[in-house]
Order: sequence, then C-alpha cells, then structure tokens
Amino acid sequence: MIIFIDESGVHKSVDFSTVSFVYVCFNNLDNVERSILEIESKLNIQSFHWSEYGSKNGWTIRENFLTEILKLDFTFKISIFKNPVNFSEKFENTFMHLIVENRIKKIIIDGKKPRWYENRLKKVLRDKNISVKKIKTGNDISNPGLRVADALAGLYRSHYDNPTDKTKKIIKLFNNKITVQILDGQISR
Repeated sequence: MIIFIDESGVHKSVDFSTVSFVYVCFNNLDNVERSILEIESKLNIQSFHWSEYGSKNGWTIRENFLTEILKLDFTFKISIFKNPVNFSEKFENTFMHLIVENRIKKIIIDGKKPRWYENRLKKVLRDKNISVKKIKTGNDISNPGLRVADALAGLYRSHYDNPTDKTKKIIKLFNNKITVQILDGQISR
C-alpha cells in the first residue's frame, strides 16, 4: 500500500480558514498513475493542481477531474479543521487516527514541510512501529497520486470554507471512498 498525503489551507493566515488534510491509499499504484495521466490527457492539461483551476472555466476542469478519478481504485481519509488555533498539535492526533494500516510500503508527502511537521509524523510512525524511512517527499508534477490527494484536499477545504451546491454534489459522490472523516476532532467512519 502506497500512501499520499496533502493538505489545503495551511498557508492561509487571515479571515476564516479551513484546513483539510487528506490521506489517500492506493494498492495498485502503477495502474492508477497510468489512469491519472490518461485523464489529464483527455482533459488536455499537463498535471492537475487545485489552485490552478479557480476561474469559472477552471471549475469545469476540477469537476471533470474529480468525476474521472472517482472511477479509480483508492480509498481516502480526511481530517478537516475550521479555524485551527494550533494546527501542529492537532496534526499529531490526526495522524494517530489516520495511520492504522500495517502494510504501508511508502508514504509520500507533498512538498517540503516544516521541521515540526516531519517530527510529528515521524513520532507517530515510530509509536506505531512503522519505519520512518518509508517517508518520501514529492511534488504534484512527478507524483500523479499526489494530484488525487491535492484535488480531494482542495475540494473539501473549498466546500467547508464556502459550501455550494456544486461542491456538495461532488463530495456526495466520494462518500463510498472515505474510510475515516474527522471534523474538528470528531471522528466518523
């Protein structure tokens, strides 16, 4: 099992803020990555990144990408915090509930993270007897699996910041792929 982790909203420091943290699990990564590349080719885009498609036309690309990845073989877990006061403390608790698998081959996190992020993640992995050597950093361009995590993190953050009928409809489609959802510390499975 390969895990991809991305978050959305952590850099916003003013106004109302929602942070979504997504943990995507793939079993057959080669097939999924090939499918993601085919989806992007069909949509005539290089590589999907949520923030690049915020315009009116961009929402069509977002919606089409999300609808297509829905057909792929994966599950995900999500943690959502509204106006987190101390995200670094909540982060460790979130990982304790999200990392429960014992067949993890690799964990790929999006981009360079602050030291506290890496330290909290490593602590949780050690507490669960999982080698910290399984952690790799990556970027959306070279890791199609991260693009799925990015899309889901962006969708859920966008919905909780500003719910619309469109985001509500798309989120409903993903209900059968969510294995754990944490909203402000409350867990639902």
